[in-house]
Amino acid sequence: MLNRYAAPAAVIVAIAAAWFGWLHYAEDPVPAGIAHGNGRIEGVEIDVAARIPGRLKEVLVRESDFVVPGQVLAVMDTDQLEAQQRQAIAQRERARIAIGTARSVVSQREAEREANVALIAQRRAQVTAAESRLARSEQLSRTGFISKQALDDDRASAQSMRASVAAAQAQVAASGAAIAAAKAQVVDAESAEAAAAAAIDAITSDITDATLKAPRAGRVQYIVARPGEVLAAGGRVLNLVDLSDVYMTFFLPTAQAGRVALGAPVRIVLDAAPQYVIPARVSFVADVAQFTPKTVETGEEREKLMFRIRAQIPQELLRKHIERVKTGLPGVAYVRIDDSAVWPEFLQTGLVQ
Repeated sequence: MLNRYAAPAAVIVAIAAAWFGWLHYAEDPVPAGIAHGNGRIEGVEIDVAARIPGRLKEVLVRESDFVVPGQVLAVMDTDQLEAQQRQAIAQRERARIAIGTARSVVSQREAEREANVALIAQRRAQVTAAESRLARSEQLSRTGFISKQALDDDRASAQSMRASVAAAQAQVAASGAAIAAAKAQVVDAESAEAAAAAAIDAITSDITDATLKAPRAGRVQYIVARPGEVLAAGGRVLNLVDLSDVYMTFFLPTAQAGRVALGAPVRIVLDAAPQYVIPARVSFVADVAQFTPKTVETGEEREKLMFRIRAQIPQELLRKHIERVKTGLPGVAYVRIDDSAVWPEFLQTGLVQ
């Protein structure tokens, strides 16, 4: 009875032994000079956000849409900004009118000053004539040829002319002060014009920024806000993935990561398309390990150290196959850590050009 089951059991044991033996002794398809690790395709994400608070008026793209640099993605409501802009323009025009008026006042005050300066010259000439007449009258009065009343009249006339000179000089000083005040009004009006112009520029900039444009070529990953929502300053509207900067992040243990050089060639095979091999190059090797125990003392613990490595896909290749580029896809990255290592056949067949 036992013999009837002994034969099948022996066969099963033999098959299992052969299977485990094959697993143990089978040749690794990846040569020793090539390391590999699991990773995921990633891209640089860009948040397109509102710079100023306001209501979202329209979103012009959908998720998964491809966009080009400068393409309009969304528009914020600008009615309030446009009203502020019109107000600032009116203030600028008022300031310009005030500048013209103030400059006219300056010209008027300068003309008055010139007239007063001429009046001083006239009064001084009259003073000279009055003083000469007074001198003659005093001489004639001593000889009795004119009356004392005539002498007094000439003295009063000379004093009046001197007073008129002083009055004209005071008017010149007052004109100078009036000119300074008028010029200050010009400066004030010009400052008001400059302030209004700066306000117009600021509002115009806000209106321009209310049109949200794509900073780079990429794909719309997801839309955060919908038309009608009120956003704060910096409120996100949508998220883009920059398809000109795509890479795979994977991890290698210490022994292999220490041999990876920047610029080393990489081959990427995605789970979704194993028939294609994507060429790349190492653009980053972390200098700090991850999955690290708090205290590293033994060799066994040091084997647990994993270093993050980034394999950058060439931009020209991305541009050529832009419609097929997708982030988030898992796969395997193979990196050459020995310059003499030769890529195996399965990493050369189907190489994407």
